[in-house]
Order: sequence, then C-alpha cells, then structure tokens
Amino acid sequence: MRLCTSAMGSSKGFQLGLLCYILLVLLDSSKVADGARRGWDSILKMPTDHIDDDSDRIGTQWAVLLAGSSGYWNYRHQADVCHAYQILRKGGLKEENIVVFMYDDIADDEENPNPGTIINRPQGSDVYAGVPKDYTGENVTVNNFFAVILGNKSSVTGGSGKVVESGPNDRIFIYYSDHGGPGVLGMPIPPYLYANDFIQVLKQKHDAGSYREMVIYVEACESGSIFEGLLPTDLNIYATTASNAEENSWGTYCPGMDPPPPPEYDTCLGDLYSVAWMEDSEINNLKEETLLQQYNLVKRRTSNHNTYMSGSHVMQYGNITISQEELYLYMGFDSANSNASLVLENSPLLEKTEAKAINQRDADLLYMWQKYKKSKEDSPERFTAQTQLLEFMAHRMHVDKSVKLVGNILFGPEKGPAVLKAVRPQGEPLVDDWDCLKKMVRTFERHCGSLAQYGMKHMRALANICNEGISMDTMATVSAEACTQFPTGSWSSLQRGFSA
Repeated sequence: MRLCTSAMGSSKGFQLGLLCYILLVLLDSSKVADGARRGWDSILKMPTDHIDDDSDRIGTQWAVLLAGSSGYWNYRHQADVCHAYQILRKGGLKEENIVVFMYDDIADDEENPNPGTIINRPQGSDVYAGVPKDYTGENVTVNNFFAVILGNKSSVTGGSGKVVESGPNDRIFIYYSDHGGPGVLGMPIPPYLYANDFIQVLKQKHDAGSYREMVIYVEACESGSIFEGLLPTDLNIYATTASNAEENSWGTYCPGMDPPPPPEYDTCLGDLYSVAWMEDSEINNLKEETLLQQYNLVKRRTSNHNTYMSGSHVMQYGNITISQEELYLYMGFDSANSNASLVLENSPLLEKTEAKAINQRDADLLYMWQKYKKSKEDSPERFTAQTQLLEFMAHRMHVDKSVKLVGNILFGPEKGPAVLKAVRPQGEPLVDDWDCLKKMVRTFERHCGSLAQYGMKHMRALANICNEGISMDTMATVSAEACTQFPTGSWSSLQRGFSA
C-alpha cells in the first residue's frame, strides 16, 4: 500500500498507482474465482395435488419491486428489478397489482450502448420495455415504499399513487435489490431503510389483516441482518436473503467474467443471487417447484458450489413452513413452461460458468477502471474517468480512516478495532436501540460527511458504539476530533443528505 500511495502521489506514476490500488482492492476480498458448476445434493419434492380452480387458494397476487440505487455503475440493480417485472407479467400478475420503484436513470444514460433498453445477462433480451414507472427519481423513498406496502394512498408523495390494496386472502411478493449494510438497505434518496422500521411496517400490515401470506427476497450486502433476530415467525412471512448478516453479496455478468457482458458494456449486468432465482423461475414449471426448492438451488448457485469464494450464504427467515408452497402462488405461472420437467439435482443453471463474481461494494471500481482502460491517453474521457475514480477512492479512504479513528479515540487503539468489528451471536439483532443507531449515524455524518453506499459497511461499528453506551455528546466530540476536514461536493452530508 505504501508503494501505491507513493505512486498515486505523482501524475507520472498515476497509471501504476491506480492499477496497484485496484489490484489490492480486488484481491483483498477475493473478488473473482473460477469454478465449474458441478454436483448437486439431492432434493426431494413431496407430491402435491394441485387444485384445478385455484381462485380461492391464491386470492389476488401483489408484488412490490424496488431497486435502491442510482448511477450507471449500479446498472445491475435496476436490471434485476426490470427482469423480475417481466417474469411476474409472464406469470399472469396484472400490471395494476405490481408496484415498481426504480430511479430510472440508466436506460437513457449517455453511457448506455443501447439507449432505451436494459439487459440482465449477456446476450439477454430487453427487460425495460413495458415496465411501469410508478415511483422514479426523487419519489423512490423509504416513506413511499412503506406507504405502498401498507396500502396508504394518502401517505404517498409523487409517483403513480399505486399502492398494495390487498385483502385477507391475498398474497404479496416483495423484491429488493441494491447495496446494503448491517441493519440497513440503501435508497437513492436518503434516508436509508432501517431494519427495525421495515419490520414494524410488516407487523402493521399483518395486524391490519390485509394479506394471507407474504414472500420477501432481498439482494444486498449483509441482507440477513434485516431479519436476523427481528422477523417473528407468526406474521405469515417467509424471507430469503442474498447473504447472511455479516458478509457481502455479489455482482455478476461483469467485464472480465465468463460469460462477459457484450464488450460495449463496462458495468455488471446482474447480481448473483438475483439472476439465480430469476433464471430458475424462467425455465421451470412454477406450479411444480416450491419456494424451498428454489431456495436450495439459489443457495447452491450463490455459494459457488459451497466454496463461498466469490459467493455468499443465502439465508431464510420467518415462517419457514411457507417455503413448502409452490412458487406460482406468488410469481404466477407461465403456460409456456407447462411441460417443463423440474430438474434440480442436475439443473443446467448449476453448470453456468458465471461462478465468477465481484463484491457488490467494488463493482463501481471495476466499472470506473474499465472506463479508464478503454479511454485514449490524454483524452478528456480519460481525465474524467481518472477524476471520478480518484474521488471514489478518496471517499473510501476517508470513511475507513474516520471510523477507525473514532473507535481508537473512544476505546483505545488496542481495544477499538475489536469493539467496532464485534458480531453478535446468531439470532440477536444488530443493535438494542435503533434510535441510538440513527442518531449516531447523523452525528458521524454531520462531522465526517456522508457514509454513502460504500460507508454502509460501517453500520455495525456505529451500532456497537451504541451497544457500548456511548453518549451522543461524546460521539459528537470524538467525531469532530477525528474529522478535522469536512468533505465537500458530492460526499458532503449537506449535499447528499443524511443516511438516517
């Protein structure tokens, strides 16, 4: 790292220093790993007698789809959500019963090589066409998301006004894709979504008696922390997550991978957990496949053959009994797959070669490095790519350094790192006092600038400061001491807004 620092310090050695930094980041978290999809543990499916007339069993099927990011380097999240919409529509869910949240800035971005289209896999078809723009831009907010789930039209601001007006016999499917951190999910418009608030909304929905059962899929780093120790088993809710409470989730179909995106794309097209469940849903008869069977297949594929090299632990929470139900109850049924044979043990999806994946938090660096490499020397494009990359790296270094220094001042240089990184036993929530965590985030950001999507990784550190009983006054004093220079521009909390 000393070599990287000295190289980056001179304009002449920029390329060497930049390459060194990128390699260190990518190698440090084992971003890319080769592997062929091989064997698959046997999964037994109990025979199920289907009811010819399912109207009473199904009720109305509702869905809420949310991409929580913005920016072309986050292309994959909106691609995931658009793909999910197409699957649900082919399954027969009505457009009026599907609510879509996405910032909607990538289809027509100047860097999109095929304007007006979005793809979610190499050589994939357009998944953007026909997707309703219910809540876009500044209307993609936590408040609107919660209001939509609760069916509260009067609390929605902007957008189409569409909400989930479900009844006691209806089923609801919620899918979220974006960056996350311990106890938190990102949103393009702050504040972020905090786990305790989400669980409270789900409890409120349950208390209203306005659904029969609900299934939630979450793609994000540390996504297990959204439900760990928080989601009761008696809400008739079944949730699966891309990762457990303390690990990253992974982007895929990225430049340099096999299969790669088309050469004109400099960004990742999808996320590993997300494409796993969607590509499975597209080829199987969802009146035969259960949620549990899909969970097991996705778990296998996302783990990279149980090696967890460039892979994560897919988790399940809530009422696990629901997992015995067929997928069509939530995602509908595509008649084109009526004669599809359910193959799980030797599924072709497990033999796909995209075992390569990249840590979600580093996909933006990969994108920017691609832009830098492909630009001509001394061109305006290279200067822009260089500037953007330097800004992102400087922000990362600032956040990491600031959080570490806060911990050292509070607990001493020997004890500090251990306190900040401490992970609670499985089954316990991230923090005892969620209001304390939110205040702690605001206090830190007021003095040290925005955490932004990368900084969400430090939510556990801030939660542990709360768990140690540190007061807000002390945190404010220490943050001011640790951050003597307040970030300006896009990394300022004054411009970006607070994460809590």
